[in-house]
Amino acid sequence: MVAVAACAITLTGAHAANASPSTDLTKKIDAASDQVEKIAESINATNISLKKTQDNQKKLQASLAPARVALANASAQVTTIAGTAYQQGPVGPASALLSGDGTNLIQKMSYLEVIQASNQRDIDTFTETTQTFTQRQAALKATQDKQAAQLNVLKAQKKAADSKLADLNEMKISAFGSAQDTPGKAQKAPALSGAAGEAVDFAYAQQGEPYKINAAGPDSWDCSGLTMMAWRAAGYSLPHNAAAQWSATAHISRGDLKAGDLVFYAGLQHVALYVGGGQIIDAPKPGGFVSVRSINLGMSIYGYGRVT
Repeated sequence: MVAVAACAITLTGAHAANASPSTDLTKKIDAASDQVEKIAESINATNISLKKTQDNQKKLQASLAPARVALANASAQVTTIAGTAYQQGPVGPASALLSGDGTNLIQKMSYLEVIQASNQRDIDTFTETTQTFTQRQAALKATQDKQAAQLNVLKAQKKAADSKLADLNEMKISAFGSAQDTPGKAQKAPALSGAAGEAVDFAYAQQGEPYKINAAGPDSWDCSGLTMMAWRAAGYSLPHNAAAQWSATAHISRGDLKAGDLVFYAGLQHVALYVGGGQIIDAPKPGGFVSVRSINLGMSIYGYGRVT
């Protein structure tokens, strides 16, 4: 009985279902993890685009109200001009101004020109206001259509992520007996000053918290969510996407790396925070936890960025 109990305890431990999974299975697990993270960063990118579209929609909707008022005023003015012309006839103003002797003919002509110019300005204003209102309505419709398309893309991406994640979890359970890795022991943050020190301190405080798609805290993270919030704690703004963070940072060489810099991997599918001594801290992949590890992750390094 003791032997059976001991055996049961061993088999229920993390990664005990198959302590030595085949090389092919390990490769499949790594590939599936990469696919999930790639989709996760695509979701982040779509969310950024969707937020911009929603902001544009709000601005356009807000601009329609004053544009509608301006159009109503311009329409009323043109209606007045049209009514006056109907009552007076096409030569009404000229007949009124030029009747009688010609003593003040030049002055009367000047008045007529002013009235005609004023009328033309009102007509031009009506035309321009109508065009502006129509253009804004069209822009709003296009923005709403764009938002609907982005939401459909987001829905498809999330469905793909869920499917890939389910496949990944199944493979990990088959190989290790659990879909979750075992969190490592938390390390003490290096003593750093300035904004970089604040960013690194924040990231270290999240050690042991799990990876989750599209998460940016407070208790779970994806890779770009962690780097974004770490630098936000230091007073800097980064987008929630690895590729967008690459575009938002100054690009440096590996020899110039300092703690707090960002390290980008696998064609901008992953990002980590450099902490010095050849190490990074990151939210790794599904099933993993925020942890400190070597800068050499087994993924190709795309480049290095500095938050400025």
